[in-house]
Amino acid sequence: MDPVSVVWPLASVLTLYYKARMRIPTRGFAAMELALIFPAALFMIALVVRDLQPLQFEPAHTAERIVTWYSQRMWTPWLLLLAMPFAVLISGCAALLGSSNVAVELPHSARHSPALMSAPLTTLFVAAMTLTAASFLVIVLLHTLAN
Repeated sequence: MDPVSVVWPLASVLTLYYKARMRIPTRGFAAMELALIFPAALFMIALVVRDLQPLQFEPAHTAERIVTWYSQRMWTPWLLLLAMPFAVLISGCAALLGSSNVAVELPHSARHSPALMSAPLTTLFVAAMTLTAASFLVIVLLHTLAN
Protein backbone atom coordinates (compact mmCIF):
# COMPACT_ATOMS: atom_id res chain seq x y z
CA MET A 1 0.00 0.00 0.00
CA ASP A 2 1.32 3.39 -0.99
CA PRO A 3 2.00 5.76 2.00
CA VAL A 4 0.51 8.68 0.04
CA SER A 5 -2.84 6.91 -0.35
CA VAL A 6 -3.00 6.34 3.41
CA VAL A 7 -2.19 9.97 4.30
CA TRP A 8 -4.43 11.58 1.63
CA PRO A 9 -7.86 10.58 3.06
CA LEU A 10 -6.74 11.61 6.54
CA ALA A 11 -5.44 14.95 5.29
CA SER A 12 -8.64 15.73 3.41
CA VAL A 13 -10.82 14.93 6.44
CA LEU A 14 -8.72 17.11 8.73
CA THR A 15 -8.67 19.92 6.17
CA LEU A 16 -12.44 19.95 5.85
CA TYR A 17 -12.83 19.88 9.63
CA TYR A 18 -10.41 22.78 9.96
CA LYS A 19 -12.23 24.82 7.30
CA ALA A 20 -15.60 24.22 8.96
CA ARG A 21 -14.26 25.32 12.33
CA MET A 22 -12.83 28.56 10.91
CA ARG A 23 -16.33 30.08 10.47
CA ILE A 24 -17.38 29.73 14.10
CA PRO A 25 -14.89 32.23 15.58
CA THR A 26 -15.82 34.74 12.88
CA ARG A 27 -19.49 34.74 13.86
CA GLY A 28 -18.56 34.66 17.53
CA PHE A 29 -16.15 37.51 16.99
CA ALA A 30 -18.86 39.58 15.30
CA ALA A 31 -21.25 38.85 18.16
CA MET A 32 -18.58 39.86 20.67
CA GLU A 33 -18.06 43.15 18.86
CA LEU A 34 -21.79 43.81 18.87
CA ALA A 35 -21.96 43.13 22.61
CA LEU A 36 -19.03 45.46 23.27
CA ILE A 37 -20.39 48.34 21.18
CA PHE A 38 -24.00 48.04 22.40
CA PRO A 39 -23.66 50.20 25.60
CA ALA A 40 -22.10 53.08 23.65
CA ALA A 41 -24.72 52.76 20.91
CA LEU A 42 -27.49 52.80 23.51
CA PHE A 43 -26.08 56.00 24.99
CA MET A 44 -25.68 57.71 21.61
CA ILE A 45 -29.22 56.75 20.57
CA ALA A 46 -30.54 58.01 23.91
CA LEU A 47 -28.80 61.35 23.32
CA VAL A 48 -30.54 61.75 19.97
CA VAL A 49 -33.97 60.57 21.14
CA ARG A 50 -33.82 62.85 24.18
CA ASP A 51 -33.70 65.92 21.96
CA LEU A 52 -36.44 64.86 19.53
CA GLN A 53 -39.41 65.79 21.73
CA PRO A 54 -40.17 67.33 25.14
CA LEU A 55 -39.07 65.32 28.18
CA GLN A 56 -42.59 64.73 29.48
CA PHE A 57 -43.33 62.41 26.54
CA GLU A 58 -42.31 58.80 26.80
CA PRO A 59 -39.43 58.11 24.40
CA ALA A 60 -37.64 61.29 25.46
CA HIS A 61 -38.29 60.61 29.15
CA THR A 62 -36.77 57.10 28.98
CA ALA A 63 -33.83 58.42 26.98
CA GLU A 64 -33.25 61.10 29.61
CA ARG A 65 -33.19 58.42 32.32
CA ILE A 66 -30.58 56.44 30.36
CA VAL A 67 -28.39 59.51 29.87
CA THR A 68 -28.74 60.39 33.57
CA TRP A 69 -27.78 56.85 34.58
CA TYR A 70 -24.62 57.07 32.47
CA SER A 71 -23.69 60.50 33.79
CA GLN A 72 -24.22 59.71 37.49
CA ARG A 73 -21.63 56.94 37.58
CA MET A 74 -17.97 57.76 37.33
CA TRP A 75 -16.94 54.50 35.65
CA THR A 76 -19.45 54.50 32.78
CA PRO A 77 -17.80 57.08 30.52
CA TRP A 78 -14.41 55.42 30.85
CA LEU A 79 -15.51 51.83 30.50
CA LEU A 80 -18.67 51.92 28.38
CA LEU A 81 -17.92 54.92 26.17
CA LEU A 82 -14.13 54.74 25.78
CA ALA A 83 -12.60 51.35 26.69
CA MET A 84 -15.18 49.06 25.09
CA PRO A 85 -15.41 50.95 21.76
CA PHE A 86 -11.60 51.17 21.74
CA ALA A 87 -11.43 47.39 22.16
CA VAL A 88 -13.86 46.99 19.25
CA LEU A 89 -11.79 49.36 17.12
CA ILE A 90 -8.48 47.59 17.81
CA SER A 91 -9.85 44.05 17.50
CA GLY A 92 -11.85 44.94 14.38
CA CYS A 93 -8.84 46.50 12.68
CA ALA A 94 -6.72 43.47 13.59
CA ALA A 95 -9.36 41.07 12.26
CA LEU A 96 -9.83 43.01 9.03
CA LEU A 97 -6.09 43.32 8.44
CA GLY A 98 -5.60 39.66 9.29
CA SER A 99 -8.29 38.55 6.87
CA SER A 100 -6.86 40.69 4.07
CA ASN A 101 -3.41 39.09 4.44
CA VAL A 102 -4.69 35.65 3.47
CA ALA A 103 -3.06 34.86 0.14
CA VAL A 104 -5.17 32.41 -1.80
CA GLU A 105 -4.27 31.64 -5.38
CA LEU A 106 -7.45 31.18 -7.39
CA PRO A 107 -7.79 29.74 -10.87
CA HIS A 108 -8.18 32.31 -13.63
CA SER A 109 -11.87 31.50 -14.20
CA ALA A 110 -12.70 31.93 -10.48
CA ARG A 111 -10.97 35.31 -10.16
CA HIS A 112 -13.76 37.11 -11.98
CA SER A 113 -16.64 35.36 -10.26
CA PRO A 114 -19.29 37.79 -8.93
CA ALA A 115 -19.63 35.70 -5.75
CA LEU A 116 -16.01 36.37 -4.85
CA MET A 117 -16.26 40.12 -5.38
CA SER A 118 -18.48 40.65 -2.36
CA ALA A 119 -17.09 40.14 1.11
CA PRO A 120 -18.69 37.65 3.49
CA LEU A 121 -21.48 39.05 5.64
CA THR A 122 -19.54 38.66 8.88
CA THR A 123 -16.61 40.60 7.44
CA LEU A 124 -18.93 43.44 6.45
CA PHE A 125 -20.50 43.34 9.91
CA VAL A 126 -17.08 43.52 11.60
CA ALA A 127 -16.14 46.44 9.33
CA ALA A 128 -19.39 48.26 10.21
CA MET A 129 -18.83 47.73 13.94
CA THR A 130 -15.25 48.95 13.61
CA LEU A 131 -16.37 52.14 11.84
CA THR A 132 -19.13 52.63 14.41
CA ALA A 133 -16.64 52.28 17.25
CA ALA A 134 -14.31 54.79 15.59
CA SER A 135 -17.11 57.31 15.17
CA PHE A 136 -18.24 56.87 18.80
CA LEU A 137 -14.67 57.39 20.00
CA VAL A 138 -14.34 60.56 17.93
CA ILE A 139 -17.62 61.93 19.33
CA VAL A 140 -16.68 61.12 22.94
CA LEU A 141 -13.13 62.46 22.63
CA LEU A 142 -14.29 65.70 20.97
CA HIS A 143 -16.88 66.17 23.70
CA THR A 144 -14.25 65.50 26.37
CA LEU A 145 -11.82 67.98 24.81
CA ALA A 146 -14.54 70.62 24.48
CA ASN A 147 -15.25 70.50 28.21
